[in-house]
Amino acid sequence: MRVRPEIDGLKTRLEALGTESLPGSTERFGLGVDAVDARLQGLASHALHDVYPAGLGDAAAAQGFALGLALRAGNKGALVWGVQEMADWETGRIHGPGLHQWGVDPGRIVLVRVREMQALLAAGEEALSSAGVGAVLLSAWGDAKAMTLTASRRLSLMAAKGRTAAILVRMGVEPQPSAADSRWRVTTAPSRALEANAPGRPAFEVELMRRRGGASAGPWIMEWDRECGSFDRPSVSGGLVSLAAGRPAAAGDARRRYG
Repeated sequence: MRVRPEIDGLKTRLEALGTESLPGSTERFGLGVDAVDARLQGLASHALHDVYPAGLGDAAAAQGFALGLALRAGNKGALVWGVQEMADWETGRIHGPGLHQWGVDPGRIVLVRVREMQALLAAGEEALSSAGVGAVLLSAWGDAKAMTLTASRRLSLMAAKGRTAAILVRMGVEPQPSAADSRWRVTTAPSRALEANAPGRPAFEVELMRRRGGASAGPWIMEWDRECGSFDRPSVSGGLVSLAAGRPAAAGDARRRYG
């Protein structure tokens, strides 16, 4: 396994970011949806957060939601995105124009691709120790012996020590115990076309499965607003909001998801 060359390359790129602490860091961050933020009272900024797709077909949606969390948590500085090769093969490679559509400057992304989980964890720890990083996003695929409860504790401790958010997307595996501050399950939701039948905003149904010191919550349906760099309530049309695929509901039930 070629861990060292990958980590050495990441170190070189991180050193170029500088050593000054990032300004404007907050202890908690919100998603941007008022009702949800009022319910959760923010998420820990310097902690580990796990994201799981509800099914294999929801893997891309889980990565999109995780990217949104990373951007909300680390609104300044570089975003280090570590990707396991199998995740690339199963969900598609990160696409520069797609990042633009998401409202992200690709130049802000420090991308590192690795083959094994052990290398992904090493890259995550290295990035979390850099003062020039706003957030760390790790995309992992499948079950692996290296992804233990101890490994997740190390990521959690490094996130707290480095005052940086760590977002771990785990695809192709059932939710597992970890030291994460929160654990999310994401299902793809249909987007609603904008004016002139323009493509709608990315939509998600998200459920907070676990939170340290708190109860589970949701599910909620939300969209990503690239202009504001935040999640938002779905576009409203005829009194209905976008619903998760295969889960039709009355307007009252759709509104209840934000209660």
